[in-house]
Parts: sequence; structure tokens; C-alpha cells
Amino acid sequence: MTHPASYFLSRRSLFVGALSAFATPAFANVGPDLLKGTVEKFELGAAPRPLPEIGFIDPDDKALSLADYKGKVVLLNFWATWCAPCVKEMPSLDRLQAAMGKDKFVVVPLSLDGPSKPKVAPFYKDKNLANLGVYFDKGKKVQQTLDVSVLPTSILIDAQGREIGRMLGEADWDKPESIALMKAVVG
Repeated sequence: MTHPASYFLSRRSLFVGALSAFATPAFANVGPDLLKGTVEKFELGAAPRPLPEIGFIDPDDKALSLADYKGKVVLLNFWATWCAPCVKEMPSLDRLQAAMGKDKFVVVPLSLDGPSKPKVAPFYKDKNLANLGVYFDKGKKVQQTLDVSVLPTSILIDAQGREIGRMLGEADWDKPESIALMKAVVG
């Protein structure tokens, strides 16, 4: 089996070819100049990659999936309350969601807090995270399915439900370059 990380080749060497492979008009607005600053580590794939059905739960154990967000660009963020870089980046994800609105874009912060699940609601309250939903990866199935081994990891998913890139490690998601990248993908 090919390791998913090998799918994401150097964005500098493949960027021009990757743009021609994208079939959606949203990518006409994406250029290499957008991959700078805090999103410089963001790795685009050679082409959008279909994702398997991915299921997760909300705080009431209601089952959800990425299909619930079809038609929206999704920034799927894997995080946990025990992960210091994750904790640092969560407020910027909240501000990104506020800046982008929820009509065409949604941040899905997928908590890996299994046994410590009760810590998430107080964490949101303490950090004043008013724009983000609360979601859990029950049994870390999504983490395993998408081969996520670093926290935080953020996966950018287009409006058709395909992975277009991912970033390993934290970012300041509310910086102008991050917002510009998300707006370009939304189109």
C-alpha cells in the first residue's frame, strides 16, 4: 500500500501541473503565491483525491459524516486537549470560521479526546470558541482511515468531498494568507 504522505509531493514542483488537473472553477483562483507565511507548509496533492466515507459524532453522540457538508469546503482539523500545539491553534481556527462564515466553508475540529471527552466543552468555554462545532473521532477511526499520525493535522476538502491537501502541524489560521487560501479554494 502506498503511504498517503507519498501522495503529497512537493507543492513547488507540482503546483502548475496540479492546477491544470483540478476540474473545479474554485482552483482557478489558487496560485503558488498563496502558499506563504503560516500556510507555507500546506501540501497540495497532484489532483483532488476522493475520500472514503468518514463518520464522526457530536457531543450528543449523534452520527455525522463529511457527506453532511457536501457543497461546502471543509477544513478537517485533528486535535486533542492534551496536545499543546493543538490547544494553541484552536482560537485561530475559531477566528478563521468567523471570518469565512458558514455558507460555503466550515471548520470541522475533530477531537481525539476519547476518555477525556468531558474536557472538551470546558475547553471551548475557557477559550471562548463560539464559532466552531464540537466533533469527536470515536475510536480514532477517522484518524486511522486518513493515516493521520501528527497532531494537529488539517485536511482541506473541496466542495465535492475530495482531499486537495493537508498540513501537518499547527498554523495561525486567522492570518491574511490563511484566509486568502481558504477564500481562493471556496472560489
